[in-house]
Amino acid sequence: MADDRWGALTLSLLAAPPELRPLTLRTGQDARSGELAAQANAVRHGLTDSLQALPRTCGVTEELVAGARTVLMPLPRALETLQDWTWLVAEHAADDVVLLAGGRDKHMTRSMNEVLAACFTDVVPGRGRGKARVLTARGPRRGRTAPFPRRQDHSGVSDLGLPPPLTLHAQGAVYGGTSLDPGTRLMLSTLADGSAEALPSADGTLLDLGCGNGTIAVWAALRDPDLQVTAVDQSASAVASTRLSAEAAGVANRVRTVRDDGLSRWPDGSVSTILLNPPFHRGNAVDPTVAHRLIAEAGRVLAPGGHLVCVWNSHLRHRPVLERRVGPTRQLARNPTFTVTESTRRR
Repeated sequence: MADDRWGALTLSLLAAPPELRPLTLRTGQDARSGELAAQANAVRHGLTDSLQALPRTCGVTEELVAGARTVLMPLPRALETLQDWTWLVAEHAADDVVLLAGGRDKHMTRSMNEVLAACFTDVVPGRGRGKARVLTARGPRRGRTAPFPRRQDHSGVSDLGLPPPLTLHAQGAVYGGTSLDPGTRLMLSTLADGSAEALPSADGTLLDLGCGNGTIAVWAALRDPDLQVTAVDQSASAVASTRLSAEAAGVANRVRTVRDDGLSRWPDGSVSTILLNPPFHRGNAVDPTVAHRLIAEAGRVLAPGGHLVCVWNSHLRHRPVLERRVGPTRQLARNPTFTVTESTRRR
């Protein structure tokens, strides 16, 4: 079971009559929030013990699909994610594996068929039902070069206060891939020119919330050789990508990666400096609620007088939320697309 986001497929199989259940069932999800949702749904339906007994992996990995004869997978939003995970199935599952990838018609494209066809000899689109359908793939093509993780060297980063190149890595499920996100670039160039009070960090530590491909964490560690950085993301792919980016930059010994849903592992008032470039969408829809939740988490975890530097799409107007959930907020930079702010936790 690959990336069963809220456990619907997994729990349905666990609740099925014994004769319809698979002999062996494994599950792995990229997002930590998906794991927590599956656990909550298991409690609701009285399947907690069955879910806890399943072999699980952190993310969609070779370990998850190794030797599998049937793989169920909701179609991911990004073709890069589908390409990454489809290759894993084709390369490491059983020779007679059947991959069943389902999704809503309105979110499916012919390009998804092409991605599957690159890894399987036989791809058949199913008949639609309830505005959804399943793509069935058989006949794995072995021996193809792994498409991920990818790496990209970025030159022209003098505005970030770094000598080129800045090398970024990304697995398929990382939003933005190996690119240098323009919002992140505006925030880091603003910090590099000394506009914020947040850096240098008051206690020599910094938290990168929503680390993605590791740009912020690596930048901070390269800028200050005495800084200890913690990079947090709910995505297993993002955490792995940040680790690779830190290794490429030679700062892996000062960048600790943590997979967490928000900042659930951190007590109130325990961090002095947080940098955040929050997501602005959920799935295919623009949705500020994820950003609002991360801002609230940052406000909870920041120590009195601590700083949150945040970059956000200007049209989303996060400033009232920052003022309410963190504290006094000032604008550091703004361009036609993004706004950079610094919020100070109320004492």
